[in-house]
Amino acid sequence: MPLTRKLVSTDAPAAVILVRLIVGGIFLSEGIQKFLFPADLGAGRFMKIGIPWPETLAPFVGICEISCGALILIGLLTRFASLVMMINILVAIASTKIPLLLAKGFWAFAHESRVDGAVLLGGLFLLIVGAGGISVDARMYGVKPEADRRQG
Repeated sequence: MPLTRKLVSTDAPAAVILVRLIVGGIFLSEGIQKFLFPADLGAGRFMKIGIPWPETLAPFVGICEISCGALILIGLLTRFASLVMMINILVAIASTKIPLLLAKGFWAFAHESRVDGAVLLGGLFLLIVGAGGISVDARMYGVKPEADRRQG
């Protein structure tokens, strides 16, 4: 099986679209906000939390979030986009949530990291199962939705 086929193949049910909508929607929204509110969520935030080269990295991360969020939403190269966003969210957790855990304790950390944890696990789910039956990947590579496979 070619590598491209392995990246896009899926036996997951069509309902995976629900996970794709939430994970992709969150990343797409966060990426757009890095450009709409650069002082609070883009370069200014990156500078405040000590990320190097904030004027370069914030737009780069924003473009990655917009691109990968859109790919996840439409179900195109979902495994690849999910992996990229999992790396992104792990950096976000390490740079913002772990310091919070150390400074304010578990409950503050648990409260502030709930969305990060949800999209990390959602991304892991998509990495494992793929885009599901309602996706561009399924259309392009002939992966049948679950109901079609059951009928023969």
